[in-house]
Amino acid sequence: MGFKWVHKSLFLTISLLLVAGCSAGPAAKEKETQQSLKVMFGDEGYFYQTYGDLFAMKYPNIDIEVVSTNSLYNGEQTDMDKAFSDFVEKEQPDVIMMDNNNFEKFTSEGKLMELDTLIDKDKYSTDTIFPGLLEMLKEKGGGKLYGLAPSFYGSVIYYNADLFAKYGVEVPHDGMTWQEILETARRFPADGDEKTRIYGYGEQYGGTTLENLASRIASTQGLKAINPDTMKITLDTDSWKQTYKLAQDALASNAIYNPKDGGFQGGTMEEYYQSQPFLMGRMAMTVDGVYFLQNLKQAKSSIKDYKPFQIGIAAGPADPANPDTSRDIYLGRIFGIRANSPNVDAAWEFMKFVNGDEYAKIKSRTMNDGVLSRMGMSKEFDGVSLDAFYKLKPSPEDTYRNMEKIPNDFYTQYYPIVSKEIGLVESKSKSVDEALKAIQQEGQVILDKAVKEQASKKDSDSAEGAGDGAAEGPSITVETKSAN
Repeated sequence: MGFKWVHKSLFLTISLLLVAGCSAGPAAKEKETQQSLKVMFGDEGYFYQTYGDLFAMKYPNIDIEVVSTNSLYNGEQTDMDKAFSDFVEKEQPDVIMMDNNNFEKFTSEGKLMELDTLIDKDKYSTDTIFPGLLEMLKEKGGGKLYGLAPSFYGSVIYYNADLFAKYGVEVPHDGMTWQEILETARRFPADGDEKTRIYGYGEQYGGTTLENLASRIASTQGLKAINPDTMKITLDTDSWKQTYKLAQDALASNAIYNPKDGGFQGGTMEEYYQSQPFLMGRMAMTVDGVYFLQNLKQAKSSIKDYKPFQIGIAAGPADPANPDTSRDIYLGRIFGIRANSPNVDAAWEFMKFVNGDEYAKIKSRTMNDGVLSRMGMSKEFDGVSLDAFYKLKPSPEDTYRNMEKIPNDFYTQYYPIVSKEIGLVESKSKSVDEALKAIQQEGQVILDKAVKEQASKKDSDSAEGAGDGAAEGPSITVETKSAN
């Protein structure tokens, strides 16, 4: 509980912001019944910094205990779903922090309290919450609301409006697909020195290789290289071939930023900013999250004689099959109330606060946790409108669903195969079709072996646990069988 009443400086800076809200809240009452609240969260210190300190100021009558989930991610767990469920069962938290996968599982198993009744009872307004997020959460809850998310993460298309005007190119529009983005990139000049020329498109960190560009396109379209439900590699398909060929053609046009030396290799922050073509006004488009705006602002103040330019943002990239949705919007934290919690009132006060207008207004002054779910609180950052982040609906389909089922040991052997084969494509020693077929064949052998070894380890651990129990009860006999 070392963080419970911490950070006096934080209290001083935010107390004036809360005074109006506090006057009408529970904290204003002279005699308030003390309540308890157990919150399940990643790191205790970060919880109080982000949510707890603000909540404690308004609700001093609610004692918070944080149960940290850090121990779940020590690399020893082979079944994260089970480990998460076991943790909740053991700790019995009132408020649970979940990701998409946990949330969907817990709603289907009836482990979360329905929020609609509480919302109706308190006339709690959800009108200014990003409708797309509410729709997605309700869809995962079978039409009912079992959780809320104070913020979300998403990617958008940033563009240099001055370059588009200079070269007479139509600016990006909301819902652009990757094919449209890359075709637009080719309309900019591709000649000149690597350090001074204009690029149509590129990434912030290093170059845009064939592998990472194809992966970004595939993610937007919901393509998976591995199906975790069948444990099959699914690269040798027409969709993946088209994706790689789209990326290959774009890179061959020389309109994409992909420096021969790999980009920035180290140095001062000013040297880093100088090495980024978009930040320096030499790149027409890039795709990135809301933190990119912070980088732009820092570049302006860090580089002497910086030449600013007009920034534009468009919603996208979008899946051509579903142009009004985006798979690049995801929720880092979903809060829900555990079913049968004995402290529902306190839990609901916490849920209302961290998902409410007052909290959003305070957090609108920073960009620390993505984009606020409450719309209208963060309308712009450093003069750039944030409207594009709310234009596309989040796709209810989770591209990374159940990916944690794939054994960790598999990746250390799989990625070198991918790098080798795609490298052969880049050197024109192999076609895309040949490389993807080879990756699938070689990778499947490795995956099958990793799955078998993981199953054997689970059987061994189960047998060991059963053996320990048998030692305490002499009448119990345990027979184990080796895995096939």
